[in-house]
Amino acid sequence: MKQHLSKFGLLAVLATVLVALLIQPSQNSFTIISYGIEEVKSDSFDHSYSTYNSLLNEYVENASVNYSGFIDSRAEFETFLRTIGSVNENDYESWTQEQKLAFWINAYNAFTIKAIIDHYPIKRSFSLVGIFYAPSNSILQIKGVWTKLQFRALDRMVTLDEIEHQILRKEFNEPRIHIAINCASISCPDLSNEAYVAERLEQQLAQASINFVNNPSKGIQIDEQKGKVKLSKIFKWFGEDFIQNYGGTKLFNNYSLKENAVLNFTAEYLEAQPVKEYLMNNKLKIGYLGYDWHLNELQDPLSPPS
Repeated sequence: MKQHLSKFGLLAVLATVLVALLIQPSQNSFTIISYGIEEVKSDSFDHSYSTYNSLLNEYVENASVNYSGFIDSRAEFETFLRTIGSVNENDYESWTQEQKLAFWINAYNAFTIKAIIDHYPIKRSFSLVGIFYAPSNSILQIKGVWTKLQFRALDRMVTLDEIEHQILRKEFNEPRIHIAINCASISCPDLSNEAYVAERLEQQLAQASINFVNNPSKGIQIDEQKGKVKLSKIFKWFGEDFIQNYGGTKLFNNYSLKENAVLNFTAEYLEAQPVKEYLMNNKLKIGYLGYDWHLNELQDPLSPPS
């Protein structure tokens, strides 16, 4: 009987520990976290994104982000996030396509910043990806960052994956969203230091595309000696999205439909005419650039690189 009681006591202790582990909050748990759930009443939505624009202008420098600065301005930043969450569905449906697209681009980028500062400084997670693949300060160390963390937008809860794949990619015929949204990593297209706004959306998307395509470490890199062009892996992952808008004109021969569309897109935004002509007049072997998942944080000049 005593032996049975001892076993029972041991099982009780183990059960208690297990429950404690399950309910204990952890920055790298798969717990669904709701952000900005408090409703903010306002007569009209600020399509100029003045608060968010001010924060981006202050804390984003040359595509690097001062996440500590966003933490210092957390109250102001989260007030903006609550406005994203409080938009009424009926009001949203009355917006122009440009207003809707700018809204979701800004929401995605702002929620990504929110995920980072809530886990900052990022620590290595105990997972195969976290230990063997991702840098210690990478967004990849935040378990479920794209699929589990939930944010309030348009009066409902969404994940970053839902915004990207179910809303931006499905509801808008605009492949340049892949150049506008930012995954908080060095190889991602630059995070703009201004909010996207409807009245300048085309200009902003074009400029983002120019910046990305003409950055040989991010967008496209041509090696004339080897007859090879290396593209961002974004074009490998999402090249099909460019076919509808950029696949109609076959400027390039002997490439797949997806490759032709991507090359048409890059040729449109390449600024160096000799490089563009070389790309268009030669059959090049296509490869892809390595993807640097280190956090796109602004480095303290006195601190060693992470």
